[in-house]
Amino acid sequence: MPVLSELSGKMPASPIRKLVPFADAAKKKGIKVYHLNIGQPDIPTPKNVTDKLKEIELDVLAYTKSQGYDRYREKLAEYYRKNHIIVDASDIIVTTGGSEALLFTIGSIANPGDEIIIPEPYYANYNSFATLYNVKVVPVRSKIEDNFALPPIEALEELITPRTKAFLYSNPANPTGYVYTEEEIRKLRDLALKHDIFIIADEVYREFIYGDTKHHSILHQPGMEEHGIIVDSVSKRYSMCGARIGAVVSKNKKLMASVLKFAQARLSPPALEQLLAEEALNTPATYFTEVISEYNRRRNTLIEGLEKIDGIKIGYPKGAFYLMAELPVDDADKFARWLLEEFNDNGETVMVAPASGFYADPEAGRKQVRIAYVLNVNDLKRSVEILQKAVETYNKK
Repeated sequence: MPVLSELSGKMPASPIRKLVPFADAAKKKGIKVYHLNIGQPDIPTPKNVTDKLKEIELDVLAYTKSQGYDRYREKLAEYYRKNHIIVDASDIIVTTGGSEALLFTIGSIANPGDEIIIPEPYYANYNSFATLYNVKVVPVRSKIEDNFALPPIEALEELITPRTKAFLYSNPANPTGYVYTEEEIRKLRDLALKHDIFIIADEVYREFIYGDTKHHSILHQPGMEEHGIIVDSVSKRYSMCGARIGAVVSKNKKLMASVLKFAQARLSPPALEQLLAEEALNTPATYFTEVISEYNRRRNTLIEGLEKIDGIKIGYPKGAFYLMAELPVDDADKFARWLLEEFNDNGETVMVAPASGFYADPEAGRKQVRIAYVLNVNDLKRSVEILQKAVETYNKK
């Protein structure tokens, strides 16, 4: 039998998707599964986008430029300027989702053996992207007791070595929902300039901010023209996860020239979806007002329900649509699988994402789970009710 590559053995499984076979098996037995494991919104895609899809007429679905349609990038630059991120079309390269944007960015800045500092828990696929390039993830721990705030800047500075190329974070954060303060972003800027490293900001949840909290971008900071990189996506912003349109945004011309070479190697981003993403930029502001209000309602519903579970610890999200919880169980991975294989309440169960895959050291997240509050309020209430009963039953085994 032919031998597979060493890389194939190193690629980590997705903690978000690895339990799918068990969920599928439960459904085949007639059990209803409430999906709290994945950030797939049930919010409708904006009507102007779905209407556009019906109107598009093309004789040939042709390649686009490797960097994306000029008109889309120009409109995207206008969107960023409205958010006080001053860039033009030449500072933007369209990618096949935010994932490709991260792949192109890491491939452009890091050599094998180089290091990227990431506050954990972090989006699990960061591990996969680093593994592809043989880049080392250097974690710095944020704590549920501190609501997953940025660790002291001194803790970050201690981790910097001659091989450090970047600090990577998501803001608002996946999986914690934390939103970085202006002071924290300023400290990251100072760190980058002092040590001559890149700051990569994954800002795909920019719009989803709750209460009086404000979003602060790394490119709001002066002096970040050479050091600041934004990774972005339309997936969650417009409930267009299947469109697979993202972007790398930076004023660093050498970096963008490198990203373009990666983009040329894969030819072009999807053509039809770029047209839809361009239309998405015309979405009325009322859409976001309503969506954010709905997510805020779901967040509050989830927190209210979880607080009824004895022994639970909760991180209180200020953005995105994720919450990290530490459950009173011995092992969240075993518990999550047990939920699907052995437990149901009146023919219903829930699926959560064990947090072990969101840490460099799986042991750090052994009792934690990420919950995505993307279900409607009634389903969330029922999900938490099931979860509470499940915890009680599991601990009596």
